[in-house]
Amino acid sequence: QVQLVESGGGLVQTGGSLRLSCAISGRIHPTYIIGWFRRAPERERTFVAAITWGGGDVMYTDSVKGRFTISKDNANNTVYLQLNSLKPEDTAAYYCGMTTGRLSIATKVPRAYTNWGQGTQVTVSS
Repeated sequence: QVQLVESGGGLVQTGGSLRLSCAISGRIHPTYIIGWFRRAPERERTFVAAITWGGGDVMYTDSVKGRFTISKDNANNTVYLQLNSLKPEDTAAYYCGMTTGRLSIATKVPRAYTNWGQGTQVTVSS
């Protein structure tokens, strides 16, 4: 059973940076995809970025392209999300989740994911 634990959230000012970590325990298969989602208060969980565990292919939602970077460390079974040039609208609880297959439109859908972490809060002050 794969378990995911997020960390690295916090309070930053507009323009600041944070690095979120998603530590993965359990047996990881090359077909796994690790995705980052976020949920703002009274909003639905939305896709942010994803990376394939085997090949390292990445996908981003348009609003974070050029500001956020997803990466992985196979040796430490960790996926990172570097958040730069943060804006108040980035304020949300950030979650990592696991799915399988190839990057596609389905990768952006929360119900495609079978395992989730507990989330880490990112708050950007204006």
